[in-house]
Amino acid sequence: MPASRPQASKGMQSRQWATTRSHKGLGNTSTATKLPLIEGMTAKATLPRSMVAQNRRARHDYDVIDTYEAGIVLVGSEVKSFREGKVNLRDSFARVQDGELWIHGMHVSPYLHASAFGTVDPDRPRKLLLHRREINELGRETQHAPLTLVPLSAYFKDGRAKVELALARGRKDYDKRRAIAAREADLEAKRAMSARRR
Repeated sequence: MPASRPQASKGMQSRQWATTRSHKGLGNTSTATKLPLIEGMTAKATLPRSMVAQNRRARHDYDVIDTYEAGIVLVGSEVKSFREGKVNLRDSFARVQDGELWIHGMHVSPYLHASAFGTVDPDRPRKLLLHRREINELGRETQHAPLTLVPLSAYFKDGRAKVELALARGRKDYDKRRAIAAREADLEAKRAMSARRR
């Protein structure tokens, strides 16, 4: 008589797991976290963004050629100010300096409840985090062409502060007028189609 197979205990029952890796700080250390796979969801599911600030003027003043998602290094109480949405990107820009990527002109209002030791210059340059290959690419693009790096938005993703950065070309006045005219024409066409459906 063949021997029966031992039954798996509840703690040993089969279960699928997804492993995700997260990098902390600027070092190379990483931690692996096991998460159960939910039916219908893959391990590479798109994570939602929690918007902090947007640079609406940027898309009016620039033609966006490409966009990049960069991490940003925050210190002291800046993270709390970020979470409260006290960020202004209106006059900000980014630049590759000595092989590193920095954002300038981004205003982060001081956190009201921070101690004197936790406050920093609200307009200080802040380091952006990208892969080395991407930083080198952006350095070449902005050095040999009339292109600039413009922050489009700041947000939280998976609990980490991020900046959406655009490689862009500045528009001349007639380009801006043409873009406005095209946008208004598009709105008029949508209104006309909506009126016909009624």
